[in-house]
Amino acid sequence: MGSRNQIKMCWAFTISWVVMLLQLMCVEAVPISIDKTKVKEPEQVETPPASVDTGLHYDRYLREVIDFLEKDQHFREKLHNTDMEDIKQGKLAKELDFVSHNVRTKLDELKRQEVNRLRTLIKAKQDIEGGNDIAVDHQALLKQFEHLNHMNPHTFEVEDLDRLIKSATKDLENYDKERHEEFKKYEMMKEHERREHLKTLNEEDRKKEEEHYEEMKKKHADHPKVNHPGSQNQLKEVWEEADGLDPDDFDPKTFFNIHDTNGDSFFDEQELEALFTKELEKIYDPANEEDDMVEMEEERLRMREHVMNEVDTDKDRLVSLDEFLVATKKKEFLEPDSWETLEQNQAYTDEEMREFEEHLAQQEKDLNQKADDLQKQRDELERQQEQLNAQKQELQQAVEHMERLKSQKIEPPPEGKFEGNAIPVPENPVHQVQPEEHQPVAQVAPVAAEAQLPNQDAALHVVPQTNDLPPGHQETPPDQNNVL
Repeated sequence: MGSRNQIKMCWAFTISWVVMLLQLMCVEAVPISIDKTKVKEPEQVETPPASVDTGLHYDRYLREVIDFLEKDQHFREKLHNTDMEDIKQGKLAKELDFVSHNVRTKLDELKRQEVNRLRTLIKAKQDIEGGNDIAVDHQALLKQFEHLNHMNPHTFEVEDLDRLIKSATKDLENYDKERHEEFKKYEMMKEHERREHLKTLNEEDRKKEEEHYEEMKKKHADHPKVNHPGSQNQLKEVWEEADGLDPDDFDPKTFFNIHDTNGDSFFDEQELEALFTKELEKIYDPANEEDDMVEMEEERLRMREHVMNEVDTDKDRLVSLDEFLVATKKKEFLEPDSWETLEQNQAYTDEEMREFEEHLAQQEKDLNQKADDLQKQRDELERQQEQLNAQKQELQQAVEHMERLKSQKIEPPPEGKFEGNAIPVPENPVHQVQPEEHQPVAQVAPVAAEAQLPNQDAALHVVPQTNDLPPGHQETPPDQNNVL
């Protein structure tokens, strides 16, 4: 019952990766009815199942919510008795009101953590793209909250479970489509780079390169016949080569049980893709130059999608045992058409290739324009820097010139600061009073401003001290040689 309930939860999210996750909690596998005389029992090696990432940005939150809901007995019972279409329409979400308090509390905590994570991501994105010239796409930011109700960030409610189911369903249904688009871009870019490389070669080298390219294409196409995926011939080949059983004893039910590796009575997407390994090995070898492993994975995806479209009648992305047995009775299973591989079905049209190259050319033009603008801005900044450096140099020279002038300037001694009868001596004297050897030192007095000498220069004359002159001695007139 545990496995069945988990498969129903997987159906609610319409993805096989969730099935792989839920298998971690399997208590007991569904018994497998196999003819022991025809099937070699493999050695039982216990290995912990790997945690599979769904590829969604809220993958961890999704898996943790499923984990805790599976632990509630009431919810598990309702899940077992609820129609799958009702689950996808959100009717099961209403049962959230009846889960245990402990589970509900844990769900509240998980939601708060998820809201905080999203807010941190949005804040970081705004910091990166929030420049003045870059517009922030707020709608794209808020879209990250579609899988929960961010208006109520504290408690996990019925609306949160309903949003989670619908968001995962929509996002994962578009997963294959997005993978096809990425592969198409990959193929067009590969062709574009080949063409650009040819333009760099001379005529002779270009011819050799073209011949090598055509040779590799023919070599890749030269492989054994590929069986139609999901056909009797294809499954019998797996039965014989992979399982080591007699092809004449092929039994669809036994084959299903052998390759239902998790024993849940369903083929999920990974289990289906594993059935195509032998067919893919006919076309692709990683050791060959002509074989592209990216193309191999695209071929695997095409095969799985084809089988799902033919066999998965209820479109739950799972193949039940009943669906598989019904498909083995159809004409398409017994007498299938030939399978066209990727080299027979180009991933893109000529028009798409033309538009792709025009888009690349426009991107290159825009980048070159931005590079030119940035170079002009750089040149202008360098010019301004040169001007600033020149102005700085001129200013420095002016400052140095002023310092030199200041250091050469002579400052006169302060007025009235002579000691005793000392005579101030000019720096460059023309004449100087020389007293005679036996003549007493005379006091020097300045002549009045109005008393002018014949040469109109201001002069100093010697005034003898009359108290020291002998009687009857007359004052001699000043010699003009003593005039300063």
